Amino acid sequence: MSEVQISACPACLAAPAAQSAAGAHDVKEARIVLSLPTAHCAACISAVERALNKLDSVHDARVNLTLKRALINADETVTPEDMIKVLEGIGYEAYELDAGAISATQSDKHGRAILTRIAVSGFAMMNVMLLSVAVWSGATDATRDMFHWISATIALPAIAYAAQPFFKSAWSALRVRRLNMDVPISLAIILAVGMSIYETAQSGRHAYFDAALSLTFFLLAGRYLDYRTRSVARSAAEELAALEVPRATLIDGTVRPICDIEKGDLVRVVPGARVPVDGIVTEGASELDRSLLTGESLPVAVGPQTVVSAGEVNLTGVLTVCVTAAGEDSSLHRMADLVAMAETSRNRYTSLADRAAQVYAPAVHILAFVAFAGWTWATGDVRLALNIAVAVLIITCPCALGLAVPAVTTAASGRLFRAGMLIKSATALERLAEVDTVVFDKTGTLTEGRPELANLREIEPRVRGIAMALASGSAHPLSSAIFEACRTADVIPAKLTAITERPGHGVEALLDGTPVRLGRAGWVGAAPLAQTATYLQVGDAPAVAFAFIDHLRDGAAQAVEAFKAQGKEVILLSGDAPAAVAEIAERIGIDAWEADCLPEGKAQRVGELTRMGRKVLMVGDGLNDTAALAGAHMSISPASALEATRVVSDIVLLGKSLAPLGEAAQVAKSATRRIKENFAIAAGYNMIAVPLALAGFATPLAAALAMSFSSITVSLNALRLRARKKAS
Repeated sequence: MSEVQISACPACLAAPAAQSAAGAHDVKEARIVLSLPTAHCAACISAVERALNKLDSVHDARVNLTLKRALINADETVTPEDMIKVLEGIGYEAYELDAGAISATQSDKHGRAILTRIAVSGFAMMNVMLLSVAVWSGATDATRDMFHWISATIALPAIAYAAQPFFKSAWSALRVRRLNMDVPISLAIILAVGMSIYETAQSGRHAYFDAALSLTFFLLAGRYLDYRTRSVARSAAEELAALEVPRATLIDGTVRPICDIEKGDLVRVVPGARVPVDGIVTEGASELDRSLLTGESLPVAVGPQTVVSAGEVNLTGVLTVCVTAAGEDSSLHRMADLVAMAETSRNRYTSLADRAAQVYAPAVHILAFVAFAGWTWATGDVRLALNIAVAVLIITCPCALGLAVPAVTTAASGRLFRAGMLIKSATALERLAEVDTVVFDKTGTLTEGRPELANLREIEPRVRGIAMALASGSAHPLSSAIFEACRTADVIPAKLTAITERPGHGVEALLDGTPVRLGRAGWVGAAPLAQTATYLQVGDAPAVAFAFIDHLRDGAAQAVEAFKAQGKEVILLSGDAPAAVAEIAERIGIDAWEADCLPEGKAQRVGELTRMGRKVLMVGDGLNDTAALAGAHMSISPASALEATRVVSDIVLLGKSLAPLGEAAQVAKSATRRIKENFAIAAGYNMIAVPLALAGFATPLAAALAMSFSSITVSLNALRLRARKKAS
């Protein structure tokens, strides 16, 4: 399998960290906020900022690479559409965001907080261990007590600060009368510290401050590994809501916020702008790009009485739309609600570690209580019984279990990243291993989403030149494809006059007084082909068809073949026309497919499969896929997908090829197997260590060392996953 080349220049790596502090404050200051889904490195930052800042009307423009946003302060006369055109002119896709709908995006405080706690506990642990060397070397009486009190002075504030995540989580569980993994962890730390203070105050020989600190340090390391497997991303529902056009232009030229638009208002939508509301066209004719919302690969002709939806892009003509729904009542906002509900449903998934904790936590407490009660009854020595109970809690402390999952997911994440995939969700691998049904979107996912002229060589040179000249006068995707194909083939455009675009129909002009037209079959009197095509008519001569194909994305056939070889059912759901969907399904080897699927239909189909007991993997790239992605058991989107789609996905495919998807499923199964092996290692360790602790043969310090050994064993087993050869 070919390696995926991923940019890793120092500037690219440093930029997100350097910019992570730019959050809600910047958004509030900016007058215009644009989403830049295709910006990916420091060079993109420079290009965008340079293009915007050189405009006299722009006071300041900054790009936040972490959030992929441009924050612009400009004159009141400057519109977001002006800025979008500038950025599209230098090759960057841009969408206006509503700053008011964007929640305050915090910098990576949580990750830094865990690292700080690791540093504090590690520093304190090393210093206390150095002091413990003197005690182990034979220090007695006052000298030993002095070292113990110094250890206590270091350990108490360090543990009070560093172990807060465990204490807070345990308290939250106990408040609702529930046990989780952090309850025995917190109890072990508190009892180890409490017993150590008691022993020190009584001039005892042993104190276990180093054991409590090492326990805290190792568990925090596991907690950080777990955190690093996630992408601290904003809610996809919020991102979708922010993509709604925040204002609309009324027919009289006044601009109003969407919240002030009422049903029955007449809204003017110019070419290149997104439709801000749901409504019905009352005047004008144009073509709409609905690919982001419905998956339709070709623009749709609209005219009076045509129903339009918020989020669609007007391509060619000016439209007057009578509002039927705006803001929270719009179809785009309803899609955001679908995503939010689906996210909530999927978040109910319980990880393997949590399921193990439900059994493990009560067993640990029962064992410790039995040890305390038994030794108290047998010896009458409460101090000895408490020491043994603390040793049992520490030796059975779920440090190995705490590392079992994050150690494996970190190793698997690194392997998949080298293959071109970024894992965002902590439970993604576990869920991917359970998948038995794979649902693909078509346009932009299985295909590249860009029509390409297929029959240029079959068309005579004179006709090519006329078509190229006509295509140069239109922004329609098929016209752009014709112009690009002719330019690549060094076609010389014909000399035309009076070139005029007819919204919803095509382009017409005069060739030495003879009318020529390039457009829809009905407009030029041609019989439509079964495939995507546009037609050229010169005078009264028969129309010539220009046929197009949408190329399959690299590795698409390999991915489908790999999934089918693994015994998974593969389904294609698309908003495109049946003929286009059937043609792609046949080429790629997918037997089950559905066309004309609206966003709600895709989400409902995924929901139906889920209710049938299927574990669904959804692969998609458009806004029309977000609800289905969020509702699926597992979701993947390509890096070329919109920001909102990438946010809701569990895995982002960094390269252009879909081939790594098959490997991801195999790695997920291997990772789940390693996790279960780690649980078995932890259980086997406890079967040996617990009897020793119950019998009184393990001090809390020895228990802490044994616990550390089990944690290292678990980590080494996880690294076996990383060392395996990649699937071919």
